[in-house]
Amino acid sequence: MKRSVEAVDKHALWKWLILIALTAWSLVLVTPLHEKVKLGLDLRGGTSFVLEVDTSELSADAAKDAQARALEVIRNRVDAMGVSEPIIYPEPRSNRIIVQIPGLKAADRDRAVKNLKRAAFLEFRMVHPRNDKLIDQLFEKGLAPPGYKIVTLDEQAMDGRWVRRNYYKKDETRIPEGLSEADLRKRLHMFHAPAGYELLLKEEHKQGQSLYVPYYVSRRRELTGEHLRDAGIDYQRLGQPIVTLKFDAKGARKFARVTSDYAPGGAKNPSPQGRRYLAIVLDGTLYSAPFIKTPIHGGEAIIEGDFSLKEAQDLAIVLRAGALPAPVHLVEERGVDPSLGRDSIESGKIAAIYGAVAVLLFMLIYYRLAGFIADLALALDLLLLPLGMMVAAGFLGLFTGGAKLGGGQISLPTLTLPGIAGLVLTAGMAVDANVLIFERIREELRTGKRLLSAISGGYDKAFRTIFDANITTLLTAVILFWQGSGPVRGFAVTLSAGIIVSMYTALVATRLFFNVLVTRFGLSRLSMLTMIRNANFDFLGKRLLAGALSLLIIIGTWTVFVMKGNANLGVDFTGGKALTFVFSEKVPVDDLRATLKAAGIDEVQIQYLREMAAVEGGHAKEYLEVKVGFEEGDRARKILLEKFGAKGFRVVKEDSVGPQVGRELQRKGVTAIIAALIGIVIYLSIRFEFGFAMGAIVALAHDVLITVGVYCLMGRQLSLPIVAALLTIVGYSVNDTIVVFDRIRENLRLMRGKSYTETANSSINQTLSRTLLTSLTTLLSVTMLLVFGGGAIHDFALTLFIGIVVGTYSSIYVATPVAMLWHSGEKTTA
Repeated sequence: MKRSVEAVDKHALWKWLILIALTAWSLVLVTPLHEKVKLGLDLRGGTSFVLEVDTSELSADAAKDAQARALEVIRNRVDAMGVSEPIIYPEPRSNRIIVQIPGLKAADRDRAVKNLKRAAFLEFRMVHPRNDKLIDQLFEKGLAPPGYKIVTLDEQAMDGRWVRRNYYKKDETRIPEGLSEADLRKRLHMFHAPAGYELLLKEEHKQGQSLYVPYYVSRRRELTGEHLRDAGIDYQRLGQPIVTLKFDAKGARKFARVTSDYAPGGAKNPSPQGRRYLAIVLDGTLYSAPFIKTPIHGGEAIIEGDFSLKEAQDLAIVLRAGALPAPVHLVEERGVDPSLGRDSIESGKIAAIYGAVAVLLFMLIYYRLAGFIADLALALDLLLLPLGMMVAAGFLGLFTGGAKLGGGQISLPTLTLPGIAGLVLTAGMAVDANVLIFERIREELRTGKRLLSAISGGYDKAFRTIFDANITTLLTAVILFWQGSGPVRGFAVTLSAGIIVSMYTALVATRLFFNVLVTRFGLSRLSMLTMIRNANFDFLGKRLLAGALSLLIIIGTWTVFVMKGNANLGVDFTGGKALTFVFSEKVPVDDLRATLKAAGIDEVQIQYLREMAAVEGGHAKEYLEVKVGFEEGDRARKILLEKFGAKGFRVVKEDSVGPQVGRELQRKGVTAIIAALIGIVIYLSIRFEFGFAMGAIVALAHDVLITVGVYCLMGRQLSLPIVAALLTIVGYSVNDTIVVFDRIRENLRLMRGKSYTETANSSINQTLSRTLLTSLTTLLSVTMLLVFGGGAIHDFALTLFIGIVVGTYSSIYVATPVAMLWHSGEKTTA
């Protein structure tokens, strides 16, 4: 015994120094707090866009660096918009680019999308020399392209005379049924166009209407924006904004040649009275078609149009940033209003505090002095978590081709709403290892050992169980990071960091505390409460009844699930747009549906959501959620805001997922769960045996099926964060199961001559207190999330709550009975 104490004292100093150094390092990482801890868009507000570069029309060589070139152009555009701290990075192994703009309000969203998607391909093309006559013939014959009608207005000319002028105006009733937007645009360009020309429309605002002036424009480019040096803003008479263009030397020479050739008396316009117009076309849209009066040698031009100041500024921004190498498509968008972000921070903070306090008090009351040590360990967990998160982010980045969170270098990851959920969950799960150790110490003390020997034996016997249980949970976190994205990856990082840090504090720090109390202060006994004394329940005798109950629940809930079909899936998996509104006056769902239906939006899901909001004094806060198709999202938002703006309608959150991304997320969700199950089978087969691995897998499948079934039965929809919660349940449930399996493995050596069923039943009873205690502490944290978390955390916490209850049940009534099938009728070796 003396040798053991000396050995502890010999290494204790180094362990204390390492603990102090790690704690100091971790604190440095978050000091000062407001500068070092970066909040995700779901907490600070803002919008995240996923843009896909369409390389289908590019050559193989041009497609190779299209993403990199597009990234640079998009970065220049975002910087020119004056955005603070944008995050822009390429998605590995794809043609996608992630753009995160913090603080972006819903009102500025359309402007940002337009600037990001705009190809900025500038062209100067000649208008047909007989354009005026050709257009007059169209109007005389009453000819209008599909989707347009002719409108005639009385206008005052510059000389004061009143004249009648014809325009085209959009008319959706004249669009042929089933005609796509691309086909409609193609028909417009070909509409009675002479060979080598296409019909383009220049938009003008007249008498409160959006009208269009038609021009037949040559398909041949005289000049492009390739040599554009600068673009700016100026004003015409009456304060109308225009966009000014400046070319470099080569561009200036080309522009001078074109204007010289087509000016009256020029090489291609020899008549002194000849009027030729130069069409200025940007991204296929005709902005202006000025008359070329004289040759222009200064390399400067202007783009006129019916611009607002902001529109002119945006046009100048995209022209200065340069043209995109290929079209980009918006395939995913997630936005949160800053006000909702502030609410999320408050509710998340309160949930975290209440969860931690509940766990701390429970441990202190139940385990007394040992509980106080566990509480110190939990406090250390929170102090060391920043360092753990940095290490976890770097480690997990290896599984995504080196991609880090936010696309930067290894550093403290961005804190997101799921990340806060991970912090609260860590508080509940962190005490799991301490409970295992304390229960082992209790068993060692019952054999008559002295306290120091009981502590040593307790830690030694608990180590293998803690290691196996946490490795499997870490495995699910790695898979979650590998297949997840955005905030879900933030949760995976927090969960991984919590596992790593809690293992260290439970196995190293708490033992240091115990050794000091025993060797320095003479502690000789530990007093703890007992939940169940001498448990001796015949759990396995009820396995058939339990199995029947499980089957009944699975069949019942999944029958409803299948009947509901896609109604079980959120926009993450089906594609579409989910809009969340706040309001001052509630509008009946039927009125909302009728408004959208009148606008041609038939497929729509509308529901009011209530949640506890501590920021409002505990009163229930209500939101309106509207889900429509991906292409109809912007129109639905505009219609509802225009119709019900007087009732205080305001968009505070929007999630938009394209059909392709929705299918990818479905595939990734299924892949993640299957990969986790396969990984657990392999690990448990190596560490235990195949029969135990199959018992764990059946239990995990049971847990996922019941959790999903019950969750959807409650009217909730599956989303990417819910897949994250399911994987967390997988890790947590197998953690519970491993504790029982480890005790069975131990008892197979100690309980010679007994049947496997008797041995397994005894093992379940011996670990029953630990099973109930860890479930209780984790449920305390999850309950705080459920009550005070709000928003997306509420659904996440509800999934965890169901899963933890079901997982506790399955580790007793499902995993062990299935594992015992491999040893039916056998007895342990005498």
